[in-house]
Amino acid sequence: MEKKRKTRVGRVVSNKMDKTVVVAVETLRHHPLYKKTIKRAVKFKAHDRNNECGVGDTVRIIETRPLSRQKRWRVAEIITKGEVIEVQPKEIE
Repeated sequence: MEKKRKTRVGRVVSNKMDKTVVVAVETLRHHPLYKKTIKRAVKFKAHDRNNECGVGDTVRIIETRPLSRQKRWRVAEIITKGEVIEVQPKEIE
């Protein structure tokens, strides 16, 4: 019986490396004592073959074989493109 690969949905927080993006996956946990909802973020390094992902994109990553020392995930699809607002120095003044 073949196991299904794990998938996660997260937001790209860095794309400065070549063919690699850092994806932050946020989960909500319920604290057993204080009855509060806690937001927890875990960062994964994922393989982006064509350097298509940008900062702010929402992506789906899938588990794969080890590609490097820290990369065990690859980008399966880009769900939504993030909007990056560029501000010119003249607009700040």
